[in-house]
Amino acid sequence: MEPWVLLTFGAVVFQTARFMLQKQLSAAALSASGATFARFLYSAPLVLAAVPLLLAAKGLDWPAMPPLFWLYAWIGGATQIFATVFVLLIFRSRNFAVGITLKKTEVLLTALVSLVVLGEGVSIPALVAIVVGMTGVLILSNMPEGQGAWWRRLDSRAAILGIGSGVFFAVSGVCYRGATLQIAVDDPLTRAVVTLAAVGISQLIGMGLWMHLRERGQIGKVVAAWRTAGLIGLASLGGSVCWFTAFTLQNATYVYAVGQSEVILSLLASYVIFRERLSWREGTGIALVSVSVLSLILLV
Repeated sequence: MEPWVLLTFGAVVFQTARFMLQKQLSAAALSASGATFARFLYSAPLVLAAVPLLLAAKGLDWPAMPPLFWLYAWIGGATQIFATVFVLLIFRSRNFAVGITLKKTEVLLTALVSLVVLGEGVSIPALVAIVVGMTGVLILSNMPEGQGAWWRRLDSRAAILGIGSGVFFAVSGVCYRGATLQIAVDDPLTRAVVTLAAVGISQLIGMGLWMHLRERGQIGKVVAAWRTAGLIGLASLGGSVCWFTAFTLQNATYVYAVGQSEVILSLLASYVIFRERLSWREGTGIALVSVSVLSLILLV
């Protein structure tokens, strides 16, 4: 199996754990913004400290970071913040597994953004598999308590948040890949960690200022909840290293597409941890997304 596929699976495990912890924290003590800030507060300093150690271990100097690197990094960091907040808001509208799956609109959107921004397209068979997954997402957008066809209810709060998070994650993933490609180092891990450090510190500073101005009390709550928030930071660090390294090796569209395997873990979490039940419609949608993931692993 290709290294980028294994890295994506690793990222999925870490990210599922992080979203579970963030859901618990946002429901108990923090706002959606506060739960998002927790991941940066407890992970960004760690990855920044890891950069000089990694460079020393590999005998490398600090790589040059051209202006285009920073443009990609800052846009990617900002859109990731918005995307994460949207996902946490989804949790308040739908159950955990459905919330995670709705955000997977990012896969089809990433194909478009990647083509426009980086000129990286996908094969026709892979696109078909992605569309199958998107069909599952649209089925999941059908609110169980609503009336009428799903396409008449895509303006529901959950659907808007899901599509919005998909757009932001698409831009974020493509920009992160663009940033890693600007680092003139052969080693994928070094490119990934350097980019992650630049993005993480920028996110910590930017969101810290926002929280200080608009939700000042939340910063103290994040610090007070250090046990859970610290675990969020560690899960975020592990997931980000895996995501960023995968982005250095493969088109962001394929990485996100294989990342749809997250719905399988989120489904298990819904049943085992949150004791949530899924309707037949939601099960059908998740099944289609799962078929899409398996097809892509065989095609790419």
